[in-house]
Amino acid sequence: MFSGNGSFRIKSAALIAVVFALSIVLAACGQSAAPQPADTSKQGAAPAAATTEGPRKIKHIMGETEVPAQPKKVIVLTNEGTEALLALGVKPIAAVDSYYGNPWYDHIKADMEGVKNIGGESQPNLELIASLKPDLILGNKMRHEKIYEQLKAIAPTVYTETLRGEWKSNFQVYADALNKKAEGDKVISAFDKRIDDFKQKAGDKLKEKVAVVRFMGGKTRYYYGEMFTGVIFRQIGIPRNDPKSDEKSFEDITKERLTELDTADKVFYFTYDVGDGKGKKQEEEWMNDPLWKNLKVVKENKLVKVSDATWNTSGGVKAANLMLDDMYKIYDVKP
Repeated sequence: MFSGNGSFRIKSAALIAVVFALSIVLAACGQSAAPQPADTSKQGAAPAAATTEGPRKIKHIMGETEVPAQPKKVIVLTNEGTEALLALGVKPIAAVDSYYGNPWYDHIKADMEGVKNIGGESQPNLELIASLKPDLILGNKMRHEKIYEQLKAIAPTVYTETLRGEWKSNFQVYADALNKKAEGDKVISAFDKRIDDFKQKAGDKLKEKVAVVRFMGGKTRYYYGEMFTGVIFRQIGIPRNDPKSDEKSFEDITKERLTELDTADKVFYFTYDVGDGKGKKQEEEWMNDPLWKNLKVVKENKLVKVSDATWNTSGGVKAANLMLDDMYKIYDVKP
């Protein structure tokens, strides 16, 4: 038998052993809970979770607006803005209708399947816009200044300033708002390269002075350098018959001013007619007038009819490229 003191020593030793064993277990547990560095040496290892990008502030003609990092439900209120979105690979959930077509221009209708029509560019349907719960609205001060406050109460709203030929600067605003600036730069760069190619191949053919005429219901206009066609002509370097034309957008004329066209070597004309026959009637009336028939450009077959939709009304990047397609053909230049 062990004495009392011996028993105490045994119990103390046993207690120390238990405590020691427990400390080892706890230490092991603490080590296993510590985070381990990821093994990046193996191919196919799962990437770290991407950080969610926050809202972005966009400066525009109406001020500064906070927009989603990646807008998903975009509504656009101009024809040229619709073309910008499509060129950037974004299909809007809704858009204003085209001036031609039912409801879209022929050159975009294949890309607009399923897009909601929200009325005309000059008077979009605000109730319908609100019901669609967009996360971004793209509009234009020239068209929509009076409804800006109503629109921005529905969703973040970004405006361009004007529609007078400024399609490139407008395009850049849209691309920035959509967080697609890099993609936008590529689209514009590709267009500019086409312009350079056309200029190089057309050469001296581009020395001809040109004029641009538009027939509309009850009126005829000279179109100048500040409009869509004129801006592209300026980039190409095509001279105008009126040296002051770059300072204007357009002006309505009477038949008595038709003689001014004799200072042009080539006249482009387009007719705005939405199916009511008024534009075509104006065109026919003027072209049957003796003053028109006696023009040098008419007698020398230097009169060129082009599409009002793509040379003027739609006013976007897709139309600009289609206009350039026509220019290659008109000037007999191979792309």
